Amino acid sequence: MNPSTDFELFTQRIYQKLVDNDVLKPTTVQHNVKLKGKSGCEHQIDVYWEYEIAGNMHRVAIECKNYDSLVPVGKVRDFQGVLSDLNNVNGIMVSKMGFQEGAKKYAAEYGISLKELRRPGWNDIIGSITTVVHADIRHTLYLFDDEWVKDHNFDLNKIRKFYASFQFEKADYWKTATHLPIETKDHFTRNAKGKKISSLEELERQLPENPEPGTERIFPFEDGWVESRYWGPVRIREVKFEYESKVQETTLNLAADDFVEAILDDAVSGKTDYIPKY
Repeated sequence: MNPSTDFELFTQRIYQKLVDNDVLKPTTVQHNVKLKGKSGCEHQIDVYWEYEIAGNMHRVAIECKNYDSLVPVGKVRDFQGVLSDLNNVNGIMVSKMGFQEGAKKYAAEYGISLKELRRPGWNDIIGSITTVVHADIRHTLYLFDDEWVKDHNFDLNKIRKFYASFQFEKADYWKTATHLPIETKDHFTRNAKGKKISSLEELERQLPENPEPGTERIFPFEDGWVESRYWGPVRIREVKFEYESKVQETTLNLAADDFVEAILDDAVSGKTDYIPKY
């Protein structure tokens, strides 16, 4: 199909939706209509419709310009010549790209409405939804045994810097933290001989049901070991459960192309109409 004809049919479909919303009596928006003027000349109208309100007949003619550049004043002047030869017909000129300033001034002088019509792009946003979630988080942390750290030349500061580097809001906390996370292979605490002493689940059952954010509970061990995922067996002195309350805000943008078939801008006022798909 010819791109210009496709744009005309697209304009016809969009204005049919607008007319259906605004006019009580069923009205058909037509494509490629011939109207005879007062001069006797026949004019081709891209999109045309008539409707009646309170006994008064209204006639609207749309000139479609599928240009890749701004519509110049000459094209608006030509359309005004057609409208002046017709009998009481209002004019709308629709463009894909917009209008030159001279065209806008000329159209305003003669009462021609200028519209920019396009399909929504990937970056058109029609709104957003923000959700706020309050989350109570429990952290499981460990106090490393000093002798084990010394014997293994283990750098606790390196771990502190690691957590401070990607948790900016808690950077100061991690820089001086005494208890640190350990990714373990299982949830058991053992003694030096490998015998199970307890599990995290058993410790958790001793915790209060609704602890206040900022509170903590510490369980000490004389001979406690955990099997870490990366460092092998690690001797610990304490397991600490720490509670934190976080407010997480998430904003979801609503993409226009999911809901909107067309975006119609008034080239003079800047008013935008979103024509829904359904």
